[in-house]
Amino acid sequence: MNNKLQPVTRIITLLSTIGLVAVLFLPLWKIDLTAPQYPEGLALVIYPHKLGGDVEVINGLNHYIGMNTLHTEDFVEFTLLPYIIGAFAFFGLLTLLVNRKWFYTVWTGLFVAFGIIAMIDFYRWEYNYGHNLNPTAPIVVPGMAYQPPLIGFKQLLNFGAYSMPAPGGWIFLIVGLALAVALFFELRRTVRITKKLEIKTATAVTMMVLIMSSCSARPEPLKMGVDACDFCKMTLTDPKFGAEMITKKGRITRFDDFHCVKGYMAMGNFATTDLKSIWLADYANPGKLIEAEKAVLLKSGTLRSPMGGNVAAFSSSAALESVKKNNPGEVFNWKDVSK
Repeated sequence: MNNKLQPVTRIITLLSTIGLVAVLFLPLWKIDLTAPQYPEGLALVIYPHKLGGDVEVINGLNHYIGMNTLHTEDFVEFTLLPYIIGAFAFFGLLTLLVNRKWFYTVWTGLFVAFGIIAMIDFYRWEYNYGHNLNPTAPIVVPGMAYQPPLIGFKQLLNFGAYSMPAPGGWIFLIVGLALAVALFFELRRTVRITKKLEIKTATAVTMMVLIMSSCSARPEPLKMGVDACDFCKMTLTDPKFGAEMITKKGRITRFDDFHCVKGYMAMGNFATTDLKSIWLADYANPGKLIEAEKAVLLKSGTLRSPMGGNVAAFSSSAALESVKKNNPGEVFNWKDVSK
């Protein structure tokens, strides 16, 4: 049996080796922070050998909420990571020279395992820094943690944190995916996978790519007394009202009143093509959110919402009619609003 690598696999191996060398000099990950007082945003940039970006400014902010300050020398990973990535690049060169499937399989398996371990270690690092807080910090919010998202968007008090791979991280992920796909085709040639299994595996690979390239976003519970309206800046106080707007990137914008939702949309500071969904507080079930397009709405002066919008959302017409008996007013739906 021919145990040599296919030409395509050798090309992927060469390109992957070059990519890993490039990763040594590029940032791996980036966490962007946005807030009203920082309109241009702050960035924490993670390289294989150091921390970069607005580290000192972020450390100053972390002091107020009791988080430990960030210093490159505090992380053993920054000492080991360049050597580990360099070793994988060298392993790639050896794979080209040896030109055997078993050697390529070992290289790919170790690389994928290292990628998984690295992400677990990164999550552990974020968890420790977001949860191990100084109890004597100037600002203490009981029960509040400040762990950034592993990937995607998360609201931390008045800061929005958006975590995504940087150029080096994307190269690293693409290399891992390319090696795994090439290994699959090498094994298929050797083991003679049936047509049915080929379809199932291809579907699984497609699903994996879709999961890696997109983040699904769901609404999060509105926190009364903690969350602030992104339009009027008032703290949310009434669980029977309020709303959330979710973008396709997973960013969540919160509101305390139907009036604020309309006002924010009228400002035109976001593209409607970026909007994924809008969720409204269920008046009859405080704490529950319902999708705006599936809700029935009641506007009545006796409802008295926080900012005077006086519009309540219901998941069913029966629930609306029950409230309408004591609060007469206009009944409409989201399509009427968005016309």
